[in-house]
Amino acid sequence: MPDTAKPLLIKRYASRRLYNTETSDYVTLEDIAGFIRDGREVQIVDLKSGDDLTRQYLLQIIAEHESRGESVLPLEVLNDLVRSYTTQAQSVVPQFLAMSFEMLRDGQSKIVENMTRANPMAAMPGFEEMQRQQQAFMKTMMAGWPGIPQSGAAPSSESEELDEIKKQLSELQQKLSTLNK
Repeated sequence: MPDTAKPLLIKRYASRRLYNTETSDYVTLEDIAGFIRDGREVQIVDLKSGDDLTRQYLLQIIAEHESRGESVLPLEVLNDLVRSYTTQAQSVVPQFLAMSFEMLRDGQSKIVENMTRANPMAAMPGFEEMQRQQQAFMKTMMAGWPGIPQSGAAPSSESEELDEIKKQLSELQQKLSTLNK
């Protein structure tokens, strides 16, 4: 059974192949990105030298996603990052980025927690359905965000999921309109 409390050790062989030491099989960069999306920390080391290559491979994963048009980093942020390597800001940027992402993860956790916590509106007819729809919406919005584990079966397509959300919203609107009459 894998120990998810410690980083998953990936060894890079001289052939540049990446080896998952827990499952004893070779993995790709996309596999590593999947481990990270699932909330697992990874450590990638060169088998021969023992050098830690984690930063290099994480940057490569980000570059590949950005080059495929899956842009997360606005152009202004990329420019600022390049500038930070040549200015006094270099010492502040890592702490700022780490704190910003920590605040983002905390905010995401609080949103999910507030949606599931009992509140006075629970007595309102149709509240459970509305809460279920909100949870589905937030799950969709936060899919792939760092620190948010993914669970449940994947939707067969985004358009089907969107159609389902629209249907649920329509049903909820109908219920609310009958309550107002």
